[in-house]
Amino acid sequence: MDIARPEFKQQKRRRQIIIGSVAVVILVAITLGVSRLKPAAPSVERSTVWTDTVKEGPMLRQVRGLGTLTPTPEDVRLIPAETDATVLRIVKLSGSPVNSDTVLVEMSNPQVEQEAVDANLQLKAAEAEYQNLKVKLDADLMTQKAGAATVGADYSQAQRQASTDKALYDLGVISGLAYKASQGKADELTTRNDLEGQKLTINQKAIVSQMAVQQAKVEQMRALAQLKQRQLDKLKVRAGIDGLLVDMPLQVGQRVLAGAVLAKIVQPNRLMASLKIPETQARDVQIGEPASVDTHNGVVQGSVMRVDPAVVNGTVTVDVKLTGDLPKGARPDLSVDGTIDLERLDKTVYVGRPAFGQENSTISLFRLDPDGKGASRVPVKVGRTSVNTIQVIEGLKPGDTVILSDMSRWDSNDRIRLD
Repeated sequence: MDIARPEFKQQKRRRQIIIGSVAVVILVAITLGVSRLKPAAPSVERSTVWTDTVKEGPMLRQVRGLGTLTPTPEDVRLIPAETDATVLRIVKLSGSPVNSDTVLVEMSNPQVEQEAVDANLQLKAAEAEYQNLKVKLDADLMTQKAGAATVGADYSQAQRQASTDKALYDLGVISGLAYKASQGKADELTTRNDLEGQKLTINQKAIVSQMAVQQAKVEQMRALAQLKQRQLDKLKVRAGIDGLLVDMPLQVGQRVLAGAVLAKIVQPNRLMASLKIPETQARDVQIGEPASVDTHNGVVQGSVMRVDPAVVNGTVTVDVKLTGDLPKGARPDLSVDGTIDLERLDKTVYVGRPAFGQENSTISLFRLDPDGKGASRVPVKVGRTSVNTIQVIEGLKPGDTVILSDMSRWDSNDRIRLD
């Protein structure tokens, strides 16, 4: 016969309650632990990121810009049209080498041709009038000189007669009346001789003045004739300098207006580089700083000769004077890549320039772990920048390796794994 043991049921129930409580506590602990775990660091392919090692030493600050080769202003010649004209013949085309006497274009203007003929005829007429006036004035002067000579002779004769009569009067040979008569005549001729001399002097000055007026007319006609002849000569357009014809915007039969550009000539061996530098970097560029220009067929040394004060489309134009020999194939409008040396920083900490980050700011970079299998985000204070490097002020030390690639995809992560 079985005997009922109620204490066994109570012990069993108590054991079940304890086991359930322990299970609940364990479950709560596991849930809490899992909730506090950080998400796993994302994986990044090592071959897809660009890294660099922090270094210490001299750092050369540079700025870079794209540009073109252009002629120096003093070596460019623009040939304008002197008058309205019609193009008859184009002798040289763009790209042709020319010298100063090379005829580029032949043009025609009948009005200019007629004006040149008329101006030459007017010059000849003015010269003939000048000669006619000179002959007439010379004849008048000669007549006046003859009259003055006659008065002068009479004056001399009267002076001699007066002297003789005075001697005779003193001896008592002639009367005082006769002496006074001869003396009066001498005085009269003295006055007439002086007046003739003054008149001759005035007439000579008048002749000079009249000849000067007529000479001015001759010179005026000569200048007009030279102007018309020059305009006529300019209908045959010549290069004027030795160089390369780079622009000829004309067609046969075209009507051109006075002042229109007929041709552009440059000296191809005397070029400069016109670079476009970002406005944020151009503030440090100074005239005289050394530069190098890559023509993609050789590098040419030079120096900054001008910095444009204006900003256009976010860039500043910097002109570089080329001091080295130009490589073969260098020509105006050739695309080039220029680098300007700003300064040399001695014994500074620097690293390659990251994809993002301005100078004198604080940026964040991923610094690789010593084993190279992971990287942690660190704040880095940077200073001055160069084309390929940036100065490190705080946050990194020489020997650290950082990722310079664009890591904006992992802005929400402080660590990454490198596979």
